[in-house]
Amino acid sequence: MIAQQPSRPQPLDLALIGNSCVAAFVDRQARLVWWCFPRFDGDPVFSRLLAGDEEKGFCDVVLHGQTSVEARYVRNTAIVETILTAEDGASLRVTDFCPRFDRFERPFRPPQVIRRLEPLSGMPRIAIRVRPTHNYGRPTQNAVVGSNHVRYVGGPNVMRLTSDAPLSYILNEITFPLTRPLSLVFGQDEPFLSAIDATTREFLEHTREHWLDWSRNLAAPFEWQADVVRAAITLKNCAFMETGAIVAAHTTSIPEAPRSGRNWDYRFCWLRDAYFVVDALNRLGATQTMESYIHYITTIAIESGPMQPLHGIIPFSPLNEVIAPDLAGFLGQGPVRVGNQAAAQTQNDVYGSVVLAAAQMFVDERLPSMGDEPLFHMLERLGERALAAAFEPDAGLWEYRTRERPHTYSATLCWAACDRLARIARMLGHERAAYWKTNAAALREKILTEAWDERQGALTGAFGEPALDASVLLVAKLGLLPPTDRRFVMTCEAIGRTLIRKGRIMRYTAPDDFGPPETAFLACNFWYVDALASIGRAEEGRELFEAILGHRNAFGLLSEDIHPDTGQLWGNLPQTYSMAGIINSATRLSSSWEEAWARA
Repeated sequence: MIAQQPSRPQPLDLALIGNSCVAAFVDRQARLVWWCFPRFDGDPVFSRLLAGDEEKGFCDVVLHGQTSVEARYVRNTAIVETILTAEDGASLRVTDFCPRFDRFERPFRPPQVIRRLEPLSGMPRIAIRVRPTHNYGRPTQNAVVGSNHVRYVGGPNVMRLTSDAPLSYILNEITFPLTRPLSLVFGQDEPFLSAIDATTREFLEHTREHWLDWSRNLAAPFEWQADVVRAAITLKNCAFMETGAIVAAHTTSIPEAPRSGRNWDYRFCWLRDAYFVVDALNRLGATQTMESYIHYITTIAIESGPMQPLHGIIPFSPLNEVIAPDLAGFLGQGPVRVGNQAAAQTQNDVYGSVVLAAAQMFVDERLPSMGDEPLFHMLERLGERALAAAFEPDAGLWEYRTRERPHTYSATLCWAACDRLARIARMLGHERAAYWKTNAAALREKILTEAWDERQGALTGAFGEPALDASVLLVAKLGLLPPTDRRFVMTCEAIGRTLIRKGRIMRYTAPDDFGPPETAFLACNFWYVDALASIGRAEEGRELFEAILGHRNAFGLLSEDIHPDTGQLWGNLPQTYSMAGIINSATRLSSSWEEAWARA
């Protein structure tokens, strides 16, 4: 995916690099603009993305007389290459990556970002600027210089830059000729005990091989292969390898719509979102993310009482929501929030989300350790909570902050928990199969009665209320109704008439805590694509799918929302809901390999 002067430049034209320990964003000018250290939810040492007009929180390379730039991912990897060219023809390549490979028979994924600068033609004259921050936006001005490193001291963490570039030039931002390859290694405050150039070259090659090997094993559909591989790599980099948590996005407080105040911190693990990621990667045969995630939710499930809808990447971490006063916000549109109040909400779909994510453990013979009786009994405890909560009011999957009601999606997920437990019990030959089947049937009957609005001819978003909600498009995928059922077909048609805005499906149109929504939630558009395909309108679904792909950023990533009028992306990046949607819709719509070869 090349980012060379796209037809619709977007403020969110950013590439994600990562290694399942840390993740960072590089813009189209080879500027590192966001990096939380020393893990996904850490303090951003590079925070330029949310700094408004302030020139702080970044690392860039300024080429004297620059006239053009070309940026791209190295094919099937999480490595970014940027070519900068000057008016005199001098050029250089900037390569950015986070090391990830096996070393000493174990995964090697240090909290590091590595930049390699290589002259390509002429004698490029460059300045390297490093301006880190701490405590969410305060400039780090305490720089302690060593023989080949600089320690940036601020807040509880110390970031070390190790480099074979002239440190005095970096600290004083002096322009100098690039006559040989140089490396910058940002990371933990530990001595770098090997040759810098040779080691970064070795790390780069091993990281490239890691991603190529991982991508090679994906069961990608015939069509949209490159798009699916990019989405899969992105989702892999949203999984925190140490605990198995999967973050909803790697940023905080990018507004869902211009100046809307809908600014949220998504650097945490929503159990609902994680299910969609697990489901998408499972479709491609990448089951290790699911296996790691099961360990994560097993730790969480020891809780008694209601389950939080989201957790930190370290379970039970406090998620109190506060405002970061030293960051002006994305495009100056604050506030910047740290933490998320939604952790304290009641969201009853969480139980079904966990059971659904774990269900494949009981049927996938490829797994070295399949689901067993202890896992089933743990899931049963969640099923009992789902039974009790199915028709209770909650904040819903859209996390309303000022109201609760019995939501159709939440109740459907509670039904899904009981339904899957019945199936799992039957596979295990367990006597509890009848118990869960009976309860699932009772829940299903009541949901379809309470959610159906005869006047509109559709399932509505909450019981007894007329407002339509795109989340009910999932009832066929989840199995509550077959896609051929007239109630599902009529619901799809009603949503297509009512929730569409200039070709984009809104999640709902009724006013919420912040007023009427302005942007379209991208995941809902993928759900609509899948629903159209399931009811025999695949060509319409394909057309919408292609249109959404056309709005990805310059590096093939999607955020949370799209503005129906401008086509501009809004919301946190990369949104796992959206990237999972690419995979799910592509696998549903694609011709099979056999069909494609037959037409060739």
